Amino acid sequence: MYKVATLGKPQVSILNGMVMGAGCGISIHGRFRVVTEKTVFAMPEASIGVIPDVGASYFLSRLPGFFAIYRNRIYELINKYLSPGEYIGLTGARLDGTEMLACGLATHFVPSIKKLSLLDEALNKVNTSDPVVISKVIDEFSEKPPLKEGSAYHRLDIIDRCFSQKTVENVISALETESEKEGDAWIPEALHLMRKASPVTLKIFLKSIRGGRLQGLAQCLAQDILEGYRANFLRKDRTPKWEPSRLELITDEMVDLYFSKVDDGEWEDLVLPVRSNLSTFTVAKF
Repeated sequence: MYKVATLGKPQVSILNGMVMGAGCGISIHGRFRVVTEKTVFAMPEASIGVIPDVGASYFLSRLPGFFAIYRNRIYELINKYLSPGEYIGLTGARLDGTEMLACGLATHFVPSIKKLSLLDEALNKVNTSDPVVISKVIDEFSEKPPLKEGSAYHRLDIIDRCFSQKTVENVISALETESEKEGDAWIPEALHLMRKASPVTLKIFLKSIRGGRLQGLAQCLAQDILEGYRANFLRKDRTPKWEPSRLELITDEMVDLYFSKVDDGEWEDLVLPVRSNLSTFTVAKF
């Protein structure tokens, strides 16, 4: 995944189906992410009690608003404007291709039946690695379809208001307040997904995403490995009988444990080589 993000040649990922887990890692870190009407993206790790190890804390933390925020502003101010990543991570909600394009996970939308094969043929004829040229080729076949009427991304104001809350408990409370209002069917679904998820994983994921805003990709990947090692091998959080079973039973110290150095003489932190071609994850603009 680190190599994908640091390739000298731009990678074009065509996401024409289910995109989860490793599929996210080997595509989202690339320069071009092409989606279709058949694309379904999700980060459902919280629902099964595992920690994402695909650099999600890097790309989810850089969704809408990132480039409008100066890096030296205080942590709370940064989080205030960057909540779609928290929504995706904490709920595991499934996004279609148009939603991926809207929130920046995708760079282009190409209809699979009418134009995808034509795009494939055109890309195979490109004899340069110039990203400007490649982008123009993809642009010839891309469209900008509207979001579905019931999409949560029509209500980024609510997503920002709820998912920018300081704690998972506060996020749920804010969603409950919003659910009392009429409309927005995605809110009850978001609450349902969070309530059945692993409480520990929810808190770890929230801290990972917010910490990732101040880290580079190599740091995020190394942290993911550390968290995943603790969750999947030490605590064995894969069981659906969550322990602790409720959010209020989880202390900050318990969450911090997953981010601390492993007390094992044979443990080695992931150290990635410095590569000059790091292609920072970019949000699509249209």
